[in-house]
Amino acid sequence: MKVQLVKLAHARSGDKGDTANVGLIALDPKDYPLLVREVTAERVKEFFGDMVKGDVERFELPNLNALNFLLHGSLGGGGTLSLMTDAQGKTFSTALLRMYIDV
Repeated sequence: MKVQLVKLAHARSGDKGDTANVGLIALDPKDYPLLVREVTAERVKEFFGDMVKGDVERFELPNLNALNFLLHGSLGGGGTLSLMTDAQGKTFSTALLRMYIDV
């Protein structure tokens, strides 16, 4: 069965230069291992497609039941250089919550 991440987690995002930062936090600690298994850097990169020009890095934060992703090359040069509508990465968290995973 597939479930959208919004049913299992909440998220926050921001930026530093040309890198968007997305934190994904399990709503229930029992779902954290599922997030670790299913929400890989590769899957996140695939999900965002051409929006992310560089690598995606994933960091595990088990004490917070959270994952943190750095989406390199995703902001068109960053807030002061980019002509993108969201050059500061604020909507990447909402977008990631639309991803479906296997449960």
